[in-house]
Amino acid sequence: MLKKTVFGMLVVANLLFAHSAIMNCFDNGDGTITCEGGFSDGSSASGVEFRVEQDGKVLLKDKMSKNSEFTFKKPSGTYTAIFNAGEGHQVVIDGKDIVQ
Repeated sequence: MLKKTVFGMLVVANLLFAHSAIMNCFDNGDGTITCEGGFSDGSSASGVEFRVEQDGKVLLKDKMSKNSEFTFKKPSGTYTAIFNAGEGHQVVIDGKDIVQ
């Protein structure tokens, strides 16, 4: 009985700490893009790696601000915005999907 109780508690604890990465980006209409990141459990994304890539090359690599945001100059052509919080916690948004 004790083993079942401990196992059940571990499963519940694991579920409580599970979270998914979330990112939303929008075109500011002034030649810049702002991306906001976070986690499904409400955790901040402050300090999480953020990249902009084009044709397989990194154009920009930095970290999310203390407000879990990052604003950058919109590249010409196709590009992707990448929120990288580690294995299994990455969000990739194609530039063509970022609108005002």
